[in-house]
Amino acid sequence: MIKIGIVGAGGMGTVHKSNYEHIKGCKVVAVVGQSKQDEERAKQWGLPLYRNVGDMIDHEDIDIADVCTPTFLHKEHVMEALSRGKHTIVEKPIALKAADAKEMYGLAKDKEVQLFVGQILRFYKESQILREIVEDRRYGKVLDASFERLSACPRWAQEGWLFDRSKSGHLPYDLHIHDLDLMISLFGKPEEFLFTSCGNKGIDYKEQYRFFYRYEDFNVVAEAAWFNADIPFTARWRVYFENAVVINDGTKLIAYQFDHEPHAFDTKEKIKIPTGINVPPTGVYLEELEHFIDCARSNRPSLKVKEDEVIAVMEILEQITKET
Repeated sequence: MIKIGIVGAGGMGTVHKSNYEHIKGCKVVAVVGQSKQDEERAKQWGLPLYRNVGDMIDHEDIDIADVCTPTFLHKEHVMEALSRGKHTIVEKPIALKAADAKEMYGLAKDKEVQLFVGQILRFYKESQILREIVEDRRYGKVLDASFERLSACPRWAQEGWLFDRSKSGHLPYDLHIHDLDLMISLFGKPEEFLFTSCGNKGIDYKEQYRFFYRYEDFNVVAEAAWFNADIPFTARWRVYFENAVVINDGTKLIAYQFDHEPHAFDTKEKIKIPTGINVPPTGVYLEELEHFIDCARSNRPSLKVKEDEVIAVMEILEQITKET
């Protein structure tokens, strides 16, 4: 039995808790948190609540610490769990600086345990199908790609940590990180990049970014936004191959070619688990956590979310932040 301690019982902590209930051979045994919400969730779940990671590990026989706290607390909580020799799962972003991410991975190696980062977009069926298409070249080489991830400004967090750049990294670390991570996992680190950004006066963050990434023989563009407008959340991409255009419009995935009927890929999920957050019921978190649990059982690193790719994402985001 794999015993798990959840660190942070907010939105993502709740998502992970509900998904662990569908995984055989694992069990959540404790919660770490200091807020009123953490106390209420621990009581609701019938689990002991500890004030810090060290206290939990001192009193509970856990195998994995699952860190779902705000970004600025990730390093502290991850380092404490790793230093105690525990496999650790941490939500994205792993940190706000590449040096911190490297230090976290370095400690995991020193302690001979695994560190897993929840880059969830890699586990969506649409992303997995795109990876297969890129690798088997059924439509030829990639010629161009574009990614889009747009949202209304998350005003519900206006007074919270998300709008504090030192704690969240703002928009690039909240939204663009997903598309950048998928892009790097598919194509590698770009040779160079540039970006533009804009925003209303009187606020200390940019509301919209447009990114341009150059590879050896193709280009990628991406857009991310916290618009000052009540628009529906939009996440979609389009990849142009030599012999087809493959489009994910957020609801369906279709390949278009000349002299062929459009091919709609099967992206139906076998199971849909309610999230309790602003994400529709889905099985993608289950697939992600099942993968991490499987890797932890045999003490092997994830081949789906690789250290060098996570570091590459951090390096680019950190540079974007410095230049904004």
